[in-house]
Amino acid sequence: MTRYFLDSSALIKRYVTEIGSNWVDALALPTSGNSLIIAQVTPVEVMSGISRYKRENILTASAAKSIRLLLDRHVKQEYFVIELTAILVQQAEDLLEKYPLRAYDSIQLATAVAASGQITSAKLTPFVFVSGDKRLLAAANAEGLTVDDPNLHP
Repeated sequence: MTRYFLDSSALIKRYVTEIGSNWVDALALPTSGNSLIIAQVTPVEVMSGISRYKRENILTASAAKSIRLLLDRHVKQEYFVIELTAILVQQAEDLLEKYPLRAYDSIQLATAVAASGQITSAKLTPFVFVSGDKRLLAAANAEGLTVDDPNLHP
């Protein structure tokens, strides 16, 4: 069993066909035995992308609604969701001073770094931080996380 922390650029690939979708789908298969970890803000970011696809007529309104229902079900049943706390917000602000990240990316990274510390303290196998954003991957790597880019798995 492997643990994966998926940011929104990775998780959206489970709901919309993009480069790396097959790889993300394989990670999420119940038979894989993998654990999928997400930040509390990730579903909001995924729905932002879905809504953009709907506005651009890449997805129909019906498809977007179906994706939201599926995402909501997965959040409740399949993902380990790390809640946003005041401490994580402060850590995200600190990361913005260190790296050229967008606001939500700093929250993703702060959440992953905190979760990594908890997993390490519990002497559990570390997770792989998955993102399609090269700046975020570089920052995560600099913070000591093992990283992977779903775009490298066509």
